[in-house]
Amino acid sequence: MPSAPRRTDDAIRVEGARLHNLKNVSLTVPKNSLVVLTGLSGSGKSTLAFDTLHREGQRQYLESLGMVTMFVSKPAVDSITGLSPSISVDQYLTNRSPRSTVGTVTEVFTYMRLLWARIGRRRCLACGGDVPPSYDVEGADDRDGAYGGDGAYDGDGGEGEHGEVARPGGDFEAGVRTGDTGEGHGEAGGRGAGPAVPCPHCGKPVPELVMGSFSFNKPDGACPACTGLGTVFHADLDSLLDESRSVAGGAVRGWHPLVTERNIPVLHAAARHFGFTFDPDLPVKEYGQAQRDLLLHGAESDAFRRHFPGTKPPAIVTRGRFEGVVTNMLRRYAERIDDADYREKAERSLVKEVCTDCAGTRLRPESRAVTVAGITIVDAARMSLVELASWVDELADTAAGKERLVTEPVVADLRDRVRRLVDVGVGYLTPEQATPSLSAGEAQRLRLASLLGSGLTGVLYVLDEPTIGLHPSDTGRLIQVLCSRLRDLGNTVLVIEHDLEMLRAADHVVDVGPGAGRDGGRIVATGTAQEVAATPGSVTGDCLSGRVTMPGPDSPRTGSGASLVVRGARAHNLKGVTARLPLGKFVAVSGPSGSGKSSLLFDVLDRAARRHFHGTGELPGPHEEITGWEHLDKVVTIDQQPISRMPRSNAATYSDAFTPIREAFAATPGARELGLTAKHFSPNVAGGRCERCTGSGVLSVSMHFLPDVEVRCPACRGRRFRGEVLAARYGEAARYGKAAPYGKRARYAKGEAADVSRGSGHDIAEVLEMTVEEALGVFADVPRAESRLRRLSEVGLGYLRLGQPATTLSGGEAQRIKLARELGQRSTGRTLYLLDEPTTGLHVADTARLLAVLQQLVDAGNTVVTVEHDLHVIGAADWVIDLGPAGGAAGGEIVAEGTPREVSRVAASRTGAFLRGR
Repeated sequence: MPSAPRRTDDAIRVEGARLHNLKNVSLTVPKNSLVVLTGLSGSGKSTLAFDTLHREGQRQYLESLGMVTMFVSKPAVDSITGLSPSISVDQYLTNRSPRSTVGTVTEVFTYMRLLWARIGRRRCLACGGDVPPSYDVEGADDRDGAYGGDGAYDGDGGEGEHGEVARPGGDFEAGVRTGDTGEGHGEAGGRGAGPAVPCPHCGKPVPELVMGSFSFNKPDGACPACTGLGTVFHADLDSLLDESRSVAGGAVRGWHPLVTERNIPVLHAAARHFGFTFDPDLPVKEYGQAQRDLLLHGAESDAFRRHFPGTKPPAIVTRGRFEGVVTNMLRRYAERIDDADYREKAERSLVKEVCTDCAGTRLRPESRAVTVAGITIVDAARMSLVELASWVDELADTAAGKERLVTEPVVADLRDRVRRLVDVGVGYLTPEQATPSLSAGEAQRLRLASLLGSGLTGVLYVLDEPTIGLHPSDTGRLIQVLCSRLRDLGNTVLVIEHDLEMLRAADHVVDVGPGAGRDGGRIVATGTAQEVAATPGSVTGDCLSGRVTMPGPDSPRTGSGASLVVRGARAHNLKGVTARLPLGKFVAVSGPSGSGKSSLLFDVLDRAARRHFHGTGELPGPHEEITGWEHLDKVVTIDQQPISRMPRSNAATYSDAFTPIREAFAATPGARELGLTAKHFSPNVAGGRCERCTGSGVLSVSMHFLPDVEVRCPACRGRRFRGEVLAARYGEAARYGKAAPYGKRARYAKGEAADVSRGSGHDIAEVLEMTVEEALGVFADVPRAESRLRRLSEVGLGYLRLGQPATTLSGGEAQRIKLARELGQRSTGRTLYLLDEPTTGLHVADTARLLAVLQQLVDAGNTVVTVEHDLHVIGAADWVIDLGPAGGAAGGEIVAEGTPREVSRVAASRTGAFLRGR
């Protein structure tokens, strides 16, 4: 690919970078170039790109504007010259609201709503005549608040998404009704619908169309049954009740004994009010329908009141105003719908189903009936972005007269936004797809698409592995976009990447290493891809030159002979697929992005497995049947969802390696002298942690219109713990006499962060700053800690700091932490493991280590099935199922299946073509 012209002296120069594991790094980065930072996972790439260059770029830019930068500290570097204002695009998906969709976060749906409000056609409800559009250019958006009242993202992440408040006693299926009180969506929706207009045929009033009429985040457009969510939840009674027990005996699983004791008199009072008896000592399964409905749905619910239609429900609790177990749970779920942690916990006791009123479309019937060029906004939202782009082009060509005049600016903006999304490789997505279902790579490419329309020059763009989740056939297109739409405008594009095709296309490559963690932090090679390939000692160079390759299996395993067969899968774009998964083998599910891999493996197979083995969870995607369960003991799904959304959670706590470490500290002489127990060494509970920052080591400072900034806690100086806890050091003999600890304890009790003289060994704060590999050496004599840390190292996480917050982990890192934890569980040899691109974020050399771990699982008799784009992993599989032939509506079929060699011979397989080229 031809390089953009640039001055040879135009460069960013870094001198003496020492942050984290960087070892006094000095580097020259050519400007107006595509520059790739590569190296082993944990070698220091992100530290150099994000924590040094991007952070300093932001700081210098804010300083140049005269803004206070005291909260944005300068990174540990001697100097950086030639730095441009920087924009970063990372892998973290920040908006996980169920109301957020691809269309709302990209503004595509905002323009679609404006289009339907301006030129939409519908039928008069009174006479059935056609009601033509008003072609009101200003009214459609001004009365709705347009880009003000609705927000740039259609209410996404802001107004309109925050709340539905259920009324006690109401069925969730009947809707979480905010319109009844005028609160919630009504407030967020601004002025609501416009005035009525007369039907041109019968003169009856017809509500005027505004943008809010097509917003599922406003009462004017949202389906009243599901309030715009598209789904409703039913309680999973098996998880809420043990019907073999009585209420007094603990039948309600979520009730503490004190809650049970408090609720029984209320149930008695309700029964007396309605004239029947309620026996709390009778097993729930023996209750009559009235008693059962009272317990589950409450005294004010329609389900209960149908038994006593002439009796008003009690007004106060002491007279029997009981809410009901199910009603209470659904109300609390609705009130905290945007609390991701609570939502995830509550959904374990709920069954999600498509709303029957709107069939999952989220909109009111009146809104669903409006058409533009013969299709509804629901039809358009269900198109892939590629299909939507074609439809918008046709609309622009066919519009005429006043319609053309009104729609031209809207269609132009809509076409531009959709085209940018297609260009970055997410053309298979649909506007209606919920953003929580997106992978980290897809979320990053959505944000990248928004940058392509800025037209900025002289900017430093920092991207974190933009190719993750892309099939090799899509990578070239993304590279072309980065070069032609960003670099060639006069910008510097700095990309952290492991993909060899991206490396070969780069103008300049920087290889950081040679190892990870303390063995990294140096510049091993720099220059063109060819120059790096010729550098001895460069692991990346070895891979680029072909000196080191990842061999496939000598011969595919024969497996157990049994198979798990999914028949007639039709979830999303799957077209009645029947897939056979041979057991006892390593199986790779491949195919272009959006071809249906995740739909088959996770929306159908994983959900069906949860229902089969545990009887709970979401309903699986449409399919005919799955056979072969009898050959398995359990199914373990290890996906890329965050391990926690709490900043104090980390790899050490999730893998339970931190528990034996804390116990080891509690057993030290210093800890015993100070009276410290294992809980004092936890940053998650009160006692030993710093209460000023509650154990996080940082305080969040609001920057108002800028993102919040974290600053070091002044009380503990970023060390998370109180002084007396830091005085205990692992690997050190007692240093204090009988009197000294008391004096220290008294001083520390006042909250002082006194300097503790450092002898040998390590304090707990230092341990949390260690990498997994470093901690392995320190705790080699603590068997439980050593075994759990070693599993983290084996899955390629040796570079990870023990105390790194879970909120900063990539999807691939979160998945490998889950895998390490699962490896510590007892295996029966009859387990099916489902993985979602476990190599995300791994260097080719690290991928080989992870593959060895997965192969060990299969050697033990288990089955590993992974969605994967990495050709090294696909080539190492025993069996490949390749979906395609393309993404979105053009996918959803099995193109090829068999051994990697057999798939490589299938001409219609895109994956096969790349396997042939290896």
